[in-house]
Amino acid sequence: MNRVIFDELCLGDICDDSRAEFLRTIDGLAERGAQGVVLGCTEIGLLVRPEDTDAPLFDTTLIHARGAALRALED
Repeated sequence: MNRVIFDELCLGDICDDSRAEFLRTIDGLAERGAQGVVLGCTEIGLLVRPEDTDAPLFDTTLIHARGAALRALED
C-alpha cells in the first residue's frame, strides 16, 4: 500500500490494478467482520470510491474538510 501511495497516488497516477488490490484488501476485511474501513491517507480517496465497494468507507480527507468548513461557518 505504501508503494501505491508514494509511487503512484502522490504523483497523480491512478492505476486500475492498484485500485483492484486495495478493493481486494477492503473486501477481505469486510468478509472477516470489519464494519467499515478508514481511508487514513489523503490520497487513498483518489483511488477508492464508495461506489467501488459495499464496505462503508470513512475518508479522513472529507471528514476533516467538512469539519473545518463547519467550524469556519460557526463564527
